[in-house]
Amino acid sequence: MSNGSGVSRGDRNRNARLARLRELVPPENAIVGIDLADKKQMVVVTDHDSRVLARKTFRCRAWGLGMALDWAAERARAKGFAGVTVACEPTGHRWRVLGQLAADRSMPFVCVQPMQTSWARRSEDLTFDKTDDKDAILIARLTAQLRCYVPEPVEETWGRLRHLGTRRERLIGEAVSQVQQMRDLLECVWPAALVTANYPFRSRTWAAAMWVIVDRDNADFTRTRRLGLARFETAVRREITKRGGQKPCLRIVRKLFAALTDPAGVIAHRRGGLERVQLLLEDWADNQRKLADTEDRVVAVLDQLELTELVTSISGISAVGAAAILAETGDPRRFTTARALVKHAGLAPREKLSGTFTGRTKLTGQGRPRLRLAAWRAVWGALQTNTVYAARYRHLTTRETNRLTATQAQTVIAAAILRHLHAVITSGVAWDPVLATHGTRDKHNTVVAA
Repeated sequence: MSNGSGVSRGDRNRNARLARLRELVPPENAIVGIDLADKKQMVVVTDHDSRVLARKTFRCRAWGLGMALDWAAERARAKGFAGVTVACEPTGHRWRVLGQLAADRSMPFVCVQPMQTSWARRSEDLTFDKTDDKDAILIARLTAQLRCYVPEPVEETWGRLRHLGTRRERLIGEAVSQVQQMRDLLECVWPAALVTANYPFRSRTWAAAMWVIVDRDNADFTRTRRLGLARFETAVRREITKRGGQKPCLRIVRKLFAALTDPAGVIAHRRGGLERVQLLLEDWADNQRKLADTEDRVVAVLDQLELTELVTSISGISAVGAAAILAETGDPRRFTTARALVKHAGLAPREKLSGTFTGRTKLTGQGRPRLRLAAWRAVWGALQTNTVYAARYRHLTTRETNRLTATQAQTVIAAAILRHLHAVITSGVAWDPVLATHGTRDKHNTVVAA
């Protein structure tokens, strides 16, 4: 949609992005395209028409590419260029190393998405040929066409948050795996244990009681039954205290004690299965301690960035949940608009319009999967306590026209959370439910809308 100037807001944003890229890829600079690998680095120097000025293979690790950059700068100056712009694909950790080497030499540095290179490879000569030489030239050509992007700037505190976020995500994955393994084992060898609590793996009492059982009698429940209910409750109470709790849920304890007489399950595998459950309970408890420590560190980094008060002003968003999102986005201020952040997560709608045809709108599904996951997890708590999100969810799932499913509405709320986080951080203004409901523009042209 255009305004009086004949230029839409999307046009202005795109023009501004291209202007920023042009500053990094000026016509007076040659382009150094580098195809990164472990011990072999292919380097080409091209002009803006993708004509190769020089090429060379360097047998070195990523940290040895300093001499390659110096060589490329010499070749560019010999051809009359004022400097060079370094470009590569974001391959593993090596692109960060190359970015550091380029920054040490005051060389502009950009990245090209591997998907762009893949598409360009097919359009180059209508084949699927792939060589290091060709890829390096394609990287340089795409950079000359400004089909590249400015990578996230290196900053110590934000970098630490990203690493802690990655560790937290790994620990959560391990915890889920451990729970699933214990559930599968118990369903096989002692299914009665799983029905003693509505959510057994969320219950500290159930975990403590299970530990008392598997630690005492090695799958022969006779010893625990001989202990008696009263002494069993005392043992569970002692274990609960050791785990930092105060008192057990006696209903769960009594049901679990009664389940000791249940004969259901593959008895021949019960001893080995419960031995694995015991080992998994140890790993799970250790994992929970590591996860709690990591989350404390994450919140401390958020405090160091002075963002905790701002992000938690959004009702239903915890400091840990917001930090998990920011660990994937980096500093939201590097995104010019909130929509750009939503696109980065792959939560932006994808339109299909051609003439009078209107296709079904779906999400792009591109971007960072772990960012989508972090935003998705934040939805569940936000819908319970945030009246704005809850009202928006009810409206989307109950309206007469274009009613959304529960999953679709939750996706809309996830995108709204990202937009609101971008708004409060870039503006420095706490979240306001009135502004979030009705939308407004402040003096910084920051939009806060559901």
